[in-house]
Amino acid sequence: MIVVGPVVTAASTSATLPTANPDERAGSALFVYLLPMALTSESVDSVANGDSFDSHPDTPVIETRDPRTDTLLAIVADQSADEVDTAIGRARAAFPAWAELSFKDRSAHLLKVRDRLLDRAEEFVEIICSETGKQPAEAVTTELMTLCEIMGWYSKNGAEAIRPIEVSTGTMAHKKAWKQYEPMGVIAVISPWNYPFVLAMTPIITALFAGSTVVLKPSEITPTVGLAIGELFEDELWGDIVAVVTGGATTGEALVRGDVDKVVFTGSAATGKRVMAAAADSLTPVLLELGGKDPMVVCADADLKRAVKGAVWGAFQNSGQTCMSVERVYVASGIHDEFVERVVDETLHVRQTDDGNGDIGAMTAQSQVAIVEAHIADAVAKGAKVLTGGKRLDREGLWFEPTVLVDVDHTMDVMMKETFGPVMPIMAVSGDAEAMQLANDSEYGLNSSVWTSDEARAKVLADEMEAGNVCINDCLTSYGIAGLPFGGVKESGFGRVHGAEGLREFSNLKSVLSQRNIPVPKEPWWYPIPRGMDRLGISTMRMRFASTFKGRLSGLRRK
Repeated sequence: MIVVGPVVTAASTSATLPTANPDERAGSALFVYLLPMALTSESVDSVANGDSFDSHPDTPVIETRDPRTDTLLAIVADQSADEVDTAIGRARAAFPAWAELSFKDRSAHLLKVRDRLLDRAEEFVEIICSETGKQPAEAVTTELMTLCEIMGWYSKNGAEAIRPIEVSTGTMAHKKAWKQYEPMGVIAVISPWNYPFVLAMTPIITALFAGSTVVLKPSEITPTVGLAIGELFEDELWGDIVAVVTGGATTGEALVRGDVDKVVFTGSAATGKRVMAAAADSLTPVLLELGGKDPMVVCADADLKRAVKGAVWGAFQNSGQTCMSVERVYVASGIHDEFVERVVDETLHVRQTDDGNGDIGAMTAQSQVAIVEAHIADAVAKGAKVLTGGKRLDREGLWFEPTVLVDVDHTMDVMMKETFGPVMPIMAVSGDAEAMQLANDSEYGLNSSVWTSDEARAKVLADEMEAGNVCINDCLTSYGIAGLPFGGVKESGFGRVHGAEGLREFSNLKSVLSQRNIPVPKEPWWYPIPRGMDRLGISTMRMRFASTFKGRLSGLRRK
């Protein structure tokens, strides 16, 4: 990989790009990453010497911009299907030797990768914030720290999770059986822009711990984070266990249709369906972590102070661009007005600064800002009230005010469709029954939360929630528990990451049956079948499986 930069402020791909020593990258967050597979050496040298990309019209590229200021960050290759196949081939070639390693040896190498990340933590935080617009504290806690925690859990518990497990052979006591988990091969990972580091690295490192290799295609909105991930794995011995390709939808489709053994996609439900359809042509299995419309149910006996603070953080963290964000709030009518008043006051104190010391940052994608604006406009047109926020901030970039809505209902897009922005619609409900009916009135089922001081009540409501994950008196945080499997139901997808279940998602399950070391020349059911085998079988079934003592004795009687 070639690093060209630092990037000067520019308005288009025709901007000149000055050269820089790659060793200087620690001093600047803005670099252009160019994949040599997509650009000829002549075009790279030419651009490095000050020519523009306009001089190379046949070179497909993608711009990435800083959403905080709308300045050009980088220009990366929009790679072709042939280049994707080359990357898959590299990962395929690396697979046998990597899979042959013991879990302990794979773990030792991956913990060295974690050490590289820790050594470059500040640099990664800056790269993440530059492409997403989030605050540095968010990048540290939700991206880097979460990933480090997951790697530690797999290092300590992964071998046990995928060890061979003996299985009872029942009536056939003269046999033994076990199940074993084996590396799958090459895993395709297509990662999103909202958490471009952790949502790429989680499936990557899980696949690697399980013995597979990976080809990553990061979102075209945040490609340099993906390329920086690739640099983490650069190694003389194991440099090809992770390959990175950059590009848009065509590149992604080529990866899904390529010679891969599983596809992991995180993104919208609509795109997830297209990924699944493309993978179906080759019967390639998929793991889909899709959208959410996560409900928050606040009961009359909830700790109001904690619930208010939880709602504000859960709705606005990462500017609401989290698949598990609090996207709709159902509050018991008796406390609704006080809850709303406190939420508005708390929201007004949320710091939205561009100096890296605020609570929330800019939004990441222009297209997502348009969706947020459309959802608010639809709600207002149908009778909702905006109590605070509701519009963009008057500054460069994609800054949008934290917004609180009331007088909402399920005829509004903001209550039924994924908003994915800093918007909190609050609705009063008569009690638990109505709250749960409305909470489950959604095509999504990713995360959810229940707020009550009654543990028994919380358990009942959690059981009734149609979601893959439920938090009690908390929200979002379940993803940070490395041993707790995470995934959705309904149109939020299927499959799990994290925990033993996550590691097994990236393994092929093989069942093995073996004859014990007992001299048995033939099985009773082998040819020729003995006379009376049917009567013997019926007697055996009665003695073994009848639910009453009398029934079991009947197996001893000859008929």
